[in-house]
Parts: sequence; structure tokens; C-alpha cells
Amino acid sequence: MTDWLVGLMETLGAPGAGLAIALENLFPPLPSEVILPLSGFTASRGEMDLLAVLVCTTLGSVVGALALYWVGALLGRERVHAIAALLPLVKVSDIEKTEAWFARHGRKTVFFGRMIPIFRSLISIPAGVERMPLATFTLLTTAGSLIWNTIFVLAGYFLGENWSLVEAYVGIGTNIVIAMVVAAVLVFVGVRLAERRKGRHASRR
Repeated sequence: MTDWLVGLMETLGAPGAGLAIALENLFPPLPSEVILPLSGFTASRGEMDLLAVLVCTTLGSVVGALALYWVGALLGRERVHAIAALLPLVKVSDIEKTEAWFARHGRKTVFFGRMIPIFRSLISIPAGVERMPLATFTLLTTAGSLIWNTIFVLAGYFLGENWSLVEAYVGIGTNIVIAMVVAAVLVFVGVRLAERRKGRHASRR
């Protein structure tokens, strides 16, 4: 991963870092926690301009987020409901509750979601499904991404050769988020299975 990123930035410079971040939005296994600090470290060596790195990585974040926004917009509410109806443990009412929640908290979710691992990418899809005004989505995404990117690029810039420490510490937070998501999914499945058993018992009486 590091060798690929170094090669990309050597070839394209700051736009290469932006391209890597755009791909990270589309393919979350590409970690921004590596891309951004490495970009900052490269800038600290004078091989890239720091301001150009911040601009390009933020632009890459916005481009990747917009791509996923349009995925959600193309899917649309009706298709999402149809897909939900086919899933064994998901109810259409779950989607409707999510839509209502997003309608109330969508702006904050898009802004702060840009600073949460995994959700950085996923949050763009419901924003597209709900057709959040494109200008609002772009502004909130740009602001949230700029804050996130600046923190990590500057961390790599000032840590220098120790830039990889950022990945180590942030990786702990990412693992916590993943564990919370897995736990929430397990609870959801457990509740639904329990509801299904109760329904079967009630129908037999």
C-alpha cells in the first residue's frame, strides 16, 4: 500500500494524493489514515506543496462522496424499499424510520460523518436517496472533509519520519467503530429473530 501511494504521488504529485482519497471513498479498505499522513510527510520533505496537498485531498474526498451520492440518487427511495422488502430480517418500516431520522439530522450526519471511519463513505448514499440539496451536500462534505484531511495531513507533516504513528493510533479508533457496528448488527438480528419466534408462537395459539 505504502509503495503504491509513494509511486502515485511521485508520478502525479498532490493530485495523486487526491486521486487516492477519491478511491478511498469508493473503496473504504483503502485507508485515509495512511494516505493523508504520508502525503503530509511527503510535503514536509519538500516533494509536494502542503497547500496543494490539502486542496487536492479535499477535492478528492468531495469527488468520491459525490459519486456515492449519485449512486443513492439513482437507486431512489422506491428501489431501496423494494430491496428492503426482499431482505429476510429487514422491514420497510426500518427504512422509513431511517428516512425520518435522516430528515431531522441529515446535515449534521453528513458533516460529522466525514470524520468517522467507514461512515465517511456510507453516509453519502442515504444523502443521495433522500435527495439532499446537492449544494448543501457538497458544502457540508467539503467542510467536514477539509477538517479531517487537514488534521491528518498536518500530523504527517509535523511527525516526519514517524508519520506511521498516526495510522497506529487511529487504527485503534477504527477497530472500535467496526466492533460497535458489528455489535449493533448482532443486536438487530437477535431482536428480529426473537420477534419472528414470538410471531410463530402467537400464530399457533
